[in-house]
Amino acid sequence: MNPLNHVAIIMDGNGRWGLKYKNSRNAGHKAGLKTVEKIIKETIKQKINFLTLYAFSTENWKRPKKEINYLFNLLESFLIKRIDELHAQNIKIKIIGIKNFSKKLNNLLIRAEKKTFKNKILQINLALNYGSKKELISAIQKLNKNKKRINEININKYLQTNGIPDPEILIRTGNTNRLSNFLLWQLAYTEIFFEKKLWPDFSEQDFKKIIKKFKIIKRNFGNI
Repeated sequence: MNPLNHVAIIMDGNGRWGLKYKNSRNAGHKAGLKTVEKIIKETIKQKINFLTLYAFSTENWKRPKKEINYLFNLLESFLIKRIDELHAQNIKIKIIGIKNFSKKLNNLLIRAEKKTFKNKILQINLALNYGSKKELISAIQKLNKNKKRINEININKYLQTNGIPDPEILIRTGNTNRLSNFLLWQLAYTEIFFEKKLWPDFSEQDFKKIIKKFKIIKRNFGNI
């Protein structure tokens, strides 16, 4: 049975779900948040220590301004209403990506990180305004600036995921089979599961099925 410490998820299909069922992309984002809550609960049940959620990429700024504003309002509302609850559940929040949002959202994100910093049961890494290529370029620039040797150990130290083990599983919902500039370095030996369901339709049962499949995969890491 393979040990499982870290699951990463590309939560794709919210907008398409919203258009299909509610004639509104924003309705899909709201529904997707309910799925996030279910998966957090199941992650704790499964005793998985790290959950990384791709919430907003550096490329997502190309979306309509109304949709972006709705997404950030949804996130603000979630942080205001739920951060105390997450803290009470011993959940740690870490933001990976560049915090250059509104002053209000930046402050809420910083508060969430500070408040939950010592929590141990589960670490949720929220990828916001995150792009893996930018992360790698930034890491190499910092190595050069600090006159450090460019090697695997040092690059790991300068990534935003420093101190976080690489994911054993990546799940992408939404029937799209690509990585979309997400954790390109960290996913080198991750088992990838592409799921046809749109994110709001993804259930705890779907999550458990993937975990079950993962546990029996023979993982060689280049060996025979």
